[in-house]
Parts: sequence; structure tokens; C-alpha cells
Amino acid sequence: MPSLKDLRNRIASVKATQKITKAMQMVAAAKLRRAQTAAEAARPYAERMNKVLANVAKGVAGNPAAPRLLTGTGNDKTHLLVVFTAERGLCGAFNSSIARLARERIIALQAEGKTVKILCVGKKGYDVLKRQFEKQIVDLIELRSVRNIGFEHADEIGRRIISMFEAGEFDVCTIFYSRFRSVIAQIPTALQMIPAEIPEAAAGAADEAPYDYEPDEAEILASLLPRNLSMQVFRALLENAASEQGARMSAMDNATRNAGEMIKKQTTTYNRTRQAMITKELIEIISGAEAL
Repeated sequence: MPSLKDLRNRIASVKATQKITKAMQMVAAAKLRRAQTAAEAARPYAERMNKVLANVAKGVAGNPAAPRLLTGTGNDKTHLLVVFTAERGLCGAFNSSIARLARERIIALQAEGKTVKILCVGKKGYDVLKRQFEKQIVDLIELRSVRNIGFEHADEIGRRIISMFEAGEFDVCTIFYSRFRSVIAQIPTALQMIPAEIPEAAAGAADEAPYDYEPDEAEILASLLPRNLSMQVFRALLENAASEQGARMSAMDNATRNAGEMIKKQTTTYNRTRQAMITKELIEIISGAEAL
């Protein structure tokens, strides 16, 4: 049985941990407001971009002059998976759920005989995936020093992906991130970027509202597709930022509650142990007095 000093030290240690988790919960709640606002503000622009892209792409369907970012290389032998995760932990299953979705896709592609390359954005995803797919990881992009995610960071990643595509390093590119729904719900999402995948909703909207473009569609797509790629990367970064803070807030709230339960149990054990020691000492005193 632990001594009273050990129990006091254990209770003090858990209380210190509880203060840390409570503080982290409050910080995550403050950051979540800003991250959620940014993510929600980016959604209409990204959705409208998809609609415009679907409308323009409809005009170049079957055109051999269509940009390769839209049509692809004609092959699907080499896949690039861009996995967006956080730079830090203590956010529940946020990082592991994205890595799990990417791992499932990697295993499925390898089973089909495809070549898989992985570009990690965020150290936590890299740490998880390198255990099993270290040879497939081509690079790690860290954003640890970035306090506020801006479009310039997404544009840099987008240009990196396009340069790899133009160099013939892959045929199909898919990004993995977590879409923010609420504090307790973040949805791991896979989105194919190259060749550009037009959502059905956007394609339906394009059928309802045809437009004539000047200059021609191919020239517009040559400028629009790289920007759309950077925009979707930017959206993924913002969704991830909101999801990370939501997951951390929920995880730290659970940790704080668990610490409180542990303190109650340890305090009860301490009181019982202390009472047992007092009772034992009283019995010894009374027994000694009666012996005299």
C-alpha cells in the first residue's frame, strides 16, 4: 500500500496536470473561433471556384488542347498522396484518423500494382506514415513556425505539386485532410486534385447556367486550374486548423474530467489510508494502556 506521502505527491501531480489540460482547453477554444471563421469563409469561394471550373471544363470536353491538369496524363500508374496533418499532438484522434484514411488508400493502390508517393504536410502525419511507408515518402513540409496560415503558404505547396506533375513524377494527385463539422466531429476527407475531379453538384450547376468565355476555355483553364489547386490546398489547411483546435479542445476537456475523477479516487484512498493509520495507532495506545 502506498504511503501517505506518495498519495499526496500523486494527488498534487494530477492537480498540476489538470491545470495544464484546462489551460490548453481554453487556449484551443480561443483559437477555434478564429480558425472556424476562416474555414467557413473559405468554403463559398472554393465551391464557387468548382462551379466555374465545371462550366469551363465542359466547353473543352474531348478537346486535345485541354490542359493536362484537367485531363491528366492518360495513365494512373503513379499516385501522389498529399497528407495534411498537424505539427503538434494532444488533439485526440485528429492526426491518426487522417493517417488511417491515407494508409487505407496506399494499401489499396499497392494491391492494384500502382506506385505510390507521399508528400507529408505536417510532422505528425509523417511520424505515423514513416513507420510503414518510409520509402514512399518523398518530402516533409513543416509549418511549425507559421502562426497564421495564409494563401501564400498554400500557393507554395500548390506550385510544388504542379512542378512535380510537370516533371512527370506522378499521374494522379489526391489530398487528405480533415473537414471541420463541429467540436466533436471532424471528417477525414480525400479529394482528387489532378486530374481535376469535378463534383457532381458543380457539374449540375454548370449544365443549368452555360456561359461564353473570352478568351477560349483552354486558355482560361491554364490560369484557373493552378489557382484552383492552390485554393483547394488553402481550404484543406484552414479546415485542418479548425479541426485540430476542435479535436484538441474536446480531448483536453476529456483529460480535465478524467483528472478530476482521478483526484477524487486518490483523495478517497488517501483519507481511508489516513483513517486506517489513525485507527491502528489508537488501538495500539489502548492496548498498551490496558496492558499496564
